Amino acid sequence: IMDKSISISTNVSTTTSMEKIDQAASWLSATIISAFFASLDRCACVNLSTSHDDEDEDNEESYHRPLALSAAPHSNDTSKFIPLVMNSHKHNTSPISTLSFSSHYKYSLFATSLDLKRQRFTSPLLLIFLFLCLSFATSMAVSDSDSDSGPVVQTTPLVTFLQRVQLTALRSYSKKPDPKFYIDLSLKLPHDLSTAESAFDDLTTGSRDLSVPVEKLEKFVHEYFDDAGKDLVHHEPEDFVSDPTEFLLNVENDQVREWAREVHCLWRTLSCRVSDSVIESPDRHTLLPLPEPVIIPGSRFREVYYWDSYWVIKGLLTSKMFTTAKGLVTNLMSLVETYGYALNGARAYYTNRSQPPLLSSMVYEIYNVTKDEELVRKAIPVLLKEYEFWNSGKHKVVIRDASGNDHILSRYYAMWNMPRPESSVFDQESASRFSSTLEKQRFHRDIATAAESGCDFSTRWMRHPPNFTTMATTSVVPVDLNVFLLKMELDIAFMMEIAGDRKGSERFVKASEARKKAFETVFWNEKAAQSLRHGKLRTKTTMDAPNGWAPQQELIVTGLARSGLKEANELAEEIARRWIRSSYRVYKTSGFIHEKLNVSEFGAYGGGGEYKPQTGFGWSNGVILAFLEEFGWPSDLSIEP
Repeated sequence: IMDKSISISTNVSTTTSMEKIDQAASWLSATIISAFFASLDRCACVNLSTSHDDEDEDNEESYHRPLALSAAPHSNDTSKFIPLVMNSHKHNTSPISTLSFSSHYKYSLFATSLDLKRQRFTSPLLLIFLFLCLSFATSMAVSDSDSDSGPVVQTTPLVTFLQRVQLTALRSYSKKPDPKFYIDLSLKLPHDLSTAESAFDDLTTGSRDLSVPVEKLEKFVHEYFDDAGKDLVHHEPEDFVSDPTEFLLNVENDQVREWAREVHCLWRTLSCRVSDSVIESPDRHTLLPLPEPVIIPGSRFREVYYWDSYWVIKGLLTSKMFTTAKGLVTNLMSLVETYGYALNGARAYYTNRSQPPLLSSMVYEIYNVTKDEELVRKAIPVLLKEYEFWNSGKHKVVIRDASGNDHILSRYYAMWNMPRPESSVFDQESASRFSSTLEKQRFHRDIATAAESGCDFSTRWMRHPPNFTTMATTSVVPVDLNVFLLKMELDIAFMMEIAGDRKGSERFVKASEARKKAFETVFWNEKAAQSLRHGKLRTKTTMDAPNGWAPQQELIVTGLARSGLKEANELAEEIARRWIRSSYRVYKTSGFIHEKLNVSEFGAYGGGGEYKPQTGFGWSNGVILAFLEEFGWPSDLSIEP
């Protein structure tokens, strides 16, 4: 799982240098690509499950028993995912650890098997490399209490009302509109919320199913609300120039350079700032006030998103837009200072969850280019607050191994157990298959938690894929989240060294070493690695197939490129060029950069999911530019296949 030759000393005489951070990044990059590629499969994680001796006993009662995982009976067919086994005593397995979410619960953990599935943009060599750094994967289910007593962050009265408007709209139109449109509306002056609610009550009086004539609904919406997106105004980035100095100097092909400039110019289209009305009257909007301009993803996504910003920043740095990049970090830090964590997105209905913690990586990337020590010093207290969020409360998981040693890991856990406001009707319909309120609450929390993971929605979170109602995200201790947190620990250690806080730096180096040890103990599967070394392990992948996503492509490519292996670096370049070529073809045929691509058909964009395909597109633009910066493009290499 890691390069044994890499170590970061915590001796007082040893500093956490940039070189050591880069060395550690080599191991970490390998783990990141493993995490992201492996996490495409539902079993690439540690799961938790209720154990009992009598498989016929009441499911509700057994749901709250201590958790246990056991391996399936021995089988020579490693290509099949080993299903949940409820009774460990029947299969001759031995516990390797105990697991807990609080002092009230202790859980036994047993070894199980692993399965990956291969996508088109990968190859057997990549899979071998990924498996060599792949973390242990198991499958179980979890419960914390007799009722859903987890935390809930309440939303605003406006959001609650807009959910009613959303429901009426979806029941009134024959062709279903985008539900997010209605939740993004803002109250139009001079009306206040109570006036709008009263008018809406009059509109829907007498309607049993809450539907109304479309023309009356549209008149109501136009009279009482400004259109979604009107509370964002265009902003011309002060650091934008159409042809930046030293822009992609290693891109020698004129056709590719011209297209790269077009992608670069899309930053102007996606650059916005929050309108003054949001700052002056925040209760009239679901959009949250932010101090600096933003880069939005595009299309229906009319707000800044947390982990999207990492790849946007990678692209902005390539575009030499350092001020804009710093502004995005400043906005995210303001959210952490206000809420204690970076929100999923800058909307009132996103305050109940975060997204994968990449803020420290954003600061690190900017510092690596600009050497802005002031930004680092401002970021440290904010990152400490975010670090506490991910390593405490419901996010914290403690695993005790067979030697009695505790290992602290983390899971995703949204502070919400109701339908997501932006997709309220969809969630209600999905939950209608459950009979009890408790079951519905658990389901809603698992859906919101999947959204916190950034992988919404993937079969990796489902007990019985592709059955959406078997979502069990809170039951998973995911590899990728813990890799991000290890990276955060190394980033904070590095930044504290810059700020002159040697003791603080040493503390976070020790924390990163403890998490590395947890990876070796909890996630690593030596048996799978040995099958792999002999070339006998069969592999395959899932997650939203056949869609390919820019973030996962970038993480895989970056990890391979940093591995130090010639073959891995060649494969990284091959994957990057395939992605660039396919993105180019889609752009030339559709006129847009898309959120996702269809990796099974060259030059096709992705589809499926909760909403129709989106264009713009923030993180896709960033990854294209970052790939071109990293690998360049020779003059004699055609971008056409």
